Amino acid sequence: MSNYRPLDISFARGEGAWLWDQSGERYLDALCGIGVTGLGHAHPAITQAICEQAGQLIHTSNIYNINKQQQLAEKLALISGMSRTFFCNSGAEANEAAIKLARLHGHQKDISEPRIIVTEGSFHGRTMATLTATGNRKVQAGFEPLVQGFIRVPYNDLEAIKTVAEEHNDISAILVEPIQGEGGIQIPDADYLTEIGQLCKQNNWLFMLDEVQTGMGRTGNWFAFQQQDLLPDVVTLAKGLGNGVPIGACLASGPAADLFQPGHHGSTFGGNPLVCNTALAVINTIEQDKLLPRISQLNDILLQGLQQKIGTMDAVISIRGQGLMLAIELDRPCTELVSHALKLGLLINVTTENVIRLLPPFILNDEQAEDIINIINDLVRSFLEES
Repeated sequence: MSNYRPLDISFARGEGAWLWDQSGERYLDALCGIGVTGLGHAHPAITQAICEQAGQLIHTSNIYNINKQQQLAEKLALISGMSRTFFCNSGAEANEAAIKLARLHGHQKDISEPRIIVTEGSFHGRTMATLTATGNRKVQAGFEPLVQGFIRVPYNDLEAIKTVAEEHNDISAILVEPIQGEGGIQIPDADYLTEIGQLCKQNNWLFMLDEVQTGMGRTGNWFAFQQQDLLPDVVTLAKGLGNGVPIGACLASGPAADLFQPGHHGSTFGGNPLVCNTALAVINTIEQDKLLPRISQLNDILLQGLQQKIGTMDAVISIRGQGLMLAIELDRPCTELVSHALKLGLLINVTTENVIRLLPPFILNDEQAEDIINIINDLVRSFLEES
């Protein structure tokens, strides 16, 4: 089906931060399959985990106990501080699970039609519930009637949330991204998440964070919420958790951890031995190779380099980011830069029409970081001269 408009290129293989197309041309990957392959391509530990598990057992279903699933749940609890995990296959499914938890919580509060606060500019998935929660009209258009039960407020606007709290008594949760990825790498004020957490406690709402893009080390911590003294009720994961193998997870703590009971939710493939063993290898590799501090170091290199090269240009509104989640916002649409960058041997993305998004792998070396800086410099300067 014509769901996509793919670029006229197909990749044959990858290694580390590099991809090679069918003709043997090499490209530096600064997109990671949209924030997925944090350990790069064909990482030996990931390859070994997949091959070993595929040679033993791939799938049994959740009718039975799955040892690898239990191990992964325990590991996620250890690095997150959360209590329990529901495994699924994608970020959208993880957010669907979170939405169902919020509905259950609302009904326990005797709210007949509980509602969830969501934000403008957000992206939570493309299932009917998650596209309704998403703050992007383009994602929703043509799929009406949308799912009821959501109230939308501007991102990074605490007063708007407080107003909703005063005007509505049917709220059960708030679902928010610590940093908006598809929304253009929008980083909120330092106290935004902390204040939301406090509002949730005061009003008995579930505090739910969509860390599908920010989680698993992308911002320099295992989870973006760990940059502050926070413990959400619900956290959703996918993308970097499997380094390309499809796996999602909905983590819960406190009362939210006990909301799901047998029969409430499920997944045929979710948490099978293959994906769980791969995710365990991802976590172990990030720990053993001490990649979290390296991510913060790379952030400094890239932000400083980009700022020095193009930061003073009038057309550059902002260069921002946390960890390896970076943005260059221009004062004009620049979607054509994706194909222009490809010609220069670099994979990037443009979101919200005027924001260059960079999501490079954690295993990037200093030379590759400098290559990204230099190519972006040439790319932006050439584009601005011509436009």
